[in-house]
Amino acid sequence: MKTLLVCDAPWVRNQVRAALSGICEIVEMDDPSQVEVRSFGEDVAVVDMQVGSMGGMAIIRALKGTRPDAGPIILLLDRKVDSFLAKRAGADAWLAKPFSAQQLRAVLGSVVPDGAET
Repeated sequence: MKTLLVCDAPWVRNQVRAALSGICEIVEMDDPSQVEVRSFGEDVAVVDMQVGSMGGMAIIRALKGTRPDAGPIILLLDRKVDSFLAKRAGADAWLAKPFSAQQLRAVLGSVVPDGAET
């Protein structure tokens, strides 16, 4: 399974890499302006809420608006109460930071069947 990770914070990238190690090929992108024009054939995208000048909500809208073939999108929230923003942006699932490997794998498994199997 191929996962697109859109994030510019090293600690978040490290946390996602560690959580998905061994179950996904992770393609990292820290420039959100390139997301809508590049396709990596990803099965799922994990997008941080705070990315550069664009932000997670705008990235989700860009992906869904310009790439209808994009897979499910998981939004990494800054706070649990931001879940309404994730819904409004069109995220398929969301998770508040910081998160455990088990939590991220469970969310991944909810949007990609058999996606979180080890």
